[in-house]
Amino acid sequence: VQTCALPIFAIDFGTSVTKIYKLGSGIVLAEATAVTVQKDTGEIRAFGNEAKRLLGKTAEQTDVCFPVYEGEIVSERLAGALLEYFLRKVVKRGTSVEALFCVPCGYKVESREKVYRVAKAAGIGRVNFAETPFLSVLGQDVPLSESNPVFAIDIGAGVTSIAAFSLDGIIAGLSMNVGGSNMDVHIIDHIADTFSLKIGALTSEKLKNTVGSLIEDDNQSTIINGRDIKSGRPRSVSVSSADIVFPIKVYIDKIAEYADLVLKKLPAEVSAAMLKNGLYLSGGVCNIAGLAEYMSKKLQMEAHLSGDPQMAVVLGGGRAVGNAALLRRIRLE
Repeated sequence: VQTCALPIFAIDFGTSVTKIYKLGSGIVLAEATAVTVQKDTGEIRAFGNEAKRLLGKTAEQTDVCFPVYEGEIVSERLAGALLEYFLRKVVKRGTSVEALFCVPCGYKVESREKVYRVAKAAGIGRVNFAETPFLSVLGQDVPLSESNPVFAIDIGAGVTSIAAFSLDGIIAGLSMNVGGSNMDVHIIDHIADTFSLKIGALTSEKLKNTVGSLIEDDNQSTIINGRDIKSGRPRSVSVSSADIVFPIKVYIDKIAEYADLVLKKLPAEVSAAMLKNGLYLSGGVCNIAGLAEYMSKKLQMEAHLSGDPQMAVVLGGGRAVGNAALLRRIRLE
């Protein structure tokens, strides 16, 4: 039931991508959380996808900036301007809006205050917060109740949230600054060491998304372009899934290790429920081939993966803003 008291937007203001869900319309925006800034004046020249496309290609006087880093707002000015730009794309200027922000598990009060100030600067009237684990399972149509705890891992670009919880709250959980962005940086270094080729952040991300795989003996490959480290000249190489499995696996193993720590903190009855219900995975990194099966083997429990893991959290936010009783239960005070 939609009432005027409910927020009308769910916003996942992510490290890499911002997703916005509008009540009654569904997902209305998914764009890079990026801006380009003129160094000498501080003027913002481009926003979103347009800004990210310029990464590694700008002149010396222009910087591509990411106002959200590892889930934290690092520039309130840039974040506020970017959020206002995004909102203008989906609602008329001057319209009073309400929004639910999706935030990592255990997000500190000071961090929420930053998001609140940015939301106000962008013209949002009423602001609510809910933690990612709740929203990720709601976005996968998993029923939440007091008596049936679930276990969820959301792997984003800058933050991974891990939690066991029920509708009564989080039983055990944490967030860690590990995600897709770490993999991208490590892939850049790994390609330099393996092929003596310097590649940029956009190429690294594309490489991870196209041939990144945790399937044993996966033989997918792609051609990438870069700069030869020795000669300085442009060069192309063919890179396979096996060539980049190490910089992906090292971070997935770390996430599995922390997930295991969370599971070991649970009371016996909750552990039994976890084993029965399995693990719910979400976040853009979960698009890596074989990741669900790999985590299932590591944690010795069935792993469920939604059809569009990158959108699970904001879809869950959409379900929450459309259900006043549910929102009251899961929002942070």
